Amino acid sequence: MQKSLLILTGHTQGIGKAILDHYLKKEDIQILAISRSKLDIESENLTQISLDLGDLMILESQLAGLFPHDHFEKIILINNAGWIGEVKPIGELGPAELRKQINVNLLAPMYLTNAFIKAYKTTSAQKIICNISSGAASKPVSGWGGYCSTKAALAMFTLVAAKENKSQEFKFYSLAPGVVDTKMQEELRSVTEADFPDLEKFKKYQEEGLLASTELVARKTAYVLENPNLFTEVIQDVRNVQLA
Repeated sequence: MQKSLLILTGHTQGIGKAILDHYLKKEDIQILAISRSKLDIESENLTQISLDLGDLMILESQLAGLFPHDHFEKIILINNAGWIGEVKPIGELGPAELRKQINVNLLAPMYLTNAFIKAYKTTSAQKIICNISSGAASKPVSGWGGYCSTKAALAMFTLVAAKENKSQEFKFYSLAPGVVDTKMQEELRSVTEADFPDLEKFKKYQEEGLLASTELVARKTAYVLENPNLFTEVIQDVRNVQLA
């Protein structure tokens, strides 16, 4: 059986871990998972690479040999790794934190998307790039200056890549997962209201059971990637995906 290949970043927790768990159940897919740390998982279909995506010099040095060149039926890249960064008003943000946030949320997925296209452009496999976005890419949120900006920039980068590769066997998505029950939500609920005016609204999401599970988001993400003919636009929102 010809296998597919999934390249996934940020696989050790949250949405990334749920996506990993979803695809580990499939025998016909090889997974290359990239995060700062590794999980204690044994699977012949899983290869884990320990790589800090905030260190662009190290990432750049490994790009050339990162992508396998076996014969695959489908090749998927999910740029999931991301960081909310400092939740503070603009004017109080630290330069080092901003730099790290831009590296992880924007430049690392740009590097990987660029290298992915270069590596697989001439292959006959179906190729899908999914950059995990956010509603914050199109909606300003006080305290999220860096996060909103990096997600907006990544969405535009994805749109440009899709426009440039219309004649190729590529499909591109900028996929917003909605409000999900992750560590990021825990971090947001611990921020002061002075730094994050929407604090009470986000607390209510948890109190009223409005946070989506990572498992559901993973299933919906996989459904989009498995049915690209049903999802023709680059900009997608998981909350609009109805599972068959």
